[in-house]
Amino acid sequence: MKFVVRAWHIISLGGYIVERNFPYRNIIVVNKSDEPIKIEIPVFTEDWIDSQRELGLDIIPVKDEDSFLRLFRKAKADLESLKPENA
Repeated sequence: MKFVVRAWHIISLGGYIVERNFPYRNIIVVNKSDEPIKIEIPVFTEDWIDSQRELGLDIIPVKDEDSFLRLFRKAKADLESLKPENA
């Protein structure tokens, strides 16, 4: 299945991780480009992270000991600081 990450947007993929032995509890996806990017979901393997980074997306894996909210807010602030005014 494909999912479109709109230009200059951030999403969380926690509900799309289907592998029980996956080392991350959530993944934050940030599109810092002017174009929407299609991603494959659900997430089955760690190789998915590299393949999505090759598309130009910022991928932030969230481990059990990480604060999801802190990481999401930081990524959102970074995105907002780079976002053009007309985007």
